[in-house]
Amino acid sequence: MPHALLRHLTQHNPRMVRGEGIYLFDAAGKRYLDGSSGSSLVCNLGHGEAAVAEAIARQAAVLAYNPFHCSHAEAYLELAEKLVGIAPPGFGRVFAVSSGSEAVENCLKFSRQAHLACGEPGRHLVIGRWQSYHGNTLGALACGGHTGRRKKHVPQLAAAVHIPPAFCYRCPFEKTHPSCGLLCARALESAIHRLGPENVAAFIAEPVVGAALGAVPAPPGYFELVREICTRHGIHFIADEVMCGLGRTGRHFAIDHWGVAPDLIATGKGLGAGYFPMAACLIADGLAAAVEGRGAAFEGVHTCCGHLLGSRVGGLMLERLVERRLAENAARQGARLLSGLREIAGRRPAVGDVRGLGLMAGVEFVRDRETRAPYPPGLRLAERVMDACLERGLIVYPGHGTVEGVAGDHLLLGPPLIIGEEGVDELLAILEEAIAAVERDPEVAALSR
Repeated sequence: MPHALLRHLTQHNPRMVRGEGIYLFDAAGKRYLDGSSGSSLVCNLGHGEAAVAEAIARQAAVLAYNPFHCSHAEAYLELAEKLVGIAPPGFGRVFAVSSGSEAVENCLKFSRQAHLACGEPGRHLVIGRWQSYHGNTLGALACGGHTGRRKKHVPQLAAAVHIPPAFCYRCPFEKTHPSCGLLCARALESAIHRLGPENVAAFIAEPVVGAALGAVPAPPGYFELVREICTRHGIHFIADEVMCGLGRTGRHFAIDHWGVAPDLIATGKGLGAGYFPMAACLIADGLAAAVEGRGAAFEGVHTCCGHLLGSRVGGLMLERLVERRLAENAARQGARLLSGLREIAGRRPAVGDVRGLGLMAGVEFVRDRETRAPYPPGLRLAERVMDACLERGLIVYPGHGTVEGVAGDHLLLGPPLIIGEEGVDELLAILEEAIAAVERDPEVAALSR
């Protein structure tokens, strides 16, 4: 039994020793296609990028850490400039931290402190969505709507309000887009009215829901309406792009698909690309000016804010994103991936839905395609498919909770942004073989229709 605490998502737990491009290799020499870019879409540049290791070594040899509370350094300034350079219009401030959870926490704090600076101390509530995920720290967990991760900690969570998700496959209003009138977005205004706008600080949402729903993008028009509602009531719109940002969906930021600008953006995962823990908050100019113009200082500093090694990695990652046109590649290869997944869905009865945007795709499993009935949670079908994929040399990311947060199985797929056509085709072939093997399992077959 190892002393290191493992997550034990699978019975196999191979010990990885090397990475190269889109592949990982275990201690026995077996090769695995990294279909989830590490754990939940982190390794955007793939594995074994020598230039990243060299950049870390060069910076560490000169200065690895500076006292953030009273000084600054070039690496952090350069990272901020590059992030602002690809951000939606109107963003001019960056606050770098170490994880997506920290980025979300600090977006929430900046929203609250901006309202205080503007003389609105009553604005403290955050509205989130059910079946969302914003991080594992208590503030992020409170505004998130991931039932499985929340329920053990409910007594510890701050007050937050949740509205239904924008989830067309299992529409909570039993409607069909576009005739639905975007009731999922209008639910935000209803919640604001009930709470009183003077009590609401912010609304937070993932443009493409990742771990909680398996790559579900909001429908066209959703965030345009959300932006209007937030502006009308003086509420800050926080876009959680920790998973779906930085080229993953085929645009530099996922919210760009809707053509609107939020007030705050949380980004992470791909910013450090798996080479260093790195994340950031992007703050709109108007919001920053409202705080700075009143002489207020942001209270949210962490020990490793703007870490110099992470800043070097993030800066190099952003250079690669632009120079290698990785967002464009994600759009191109993502279209190939989604097309192949739809073909698999046509052949494999356990696949109820495929969805996604760019190289962020989801596969949802059902035991009855007509009724969309899920498999029993105790069967842990997503883990069975993951195990079958691992046996065949493919890493995927399993998830649960597509049905009211407590049932439903899905896989999240998101290979490195450097993947090409051959890699996508290999991923699809292994995945279909794994799904077919699980479908043949007597325990699974007995429950399927």
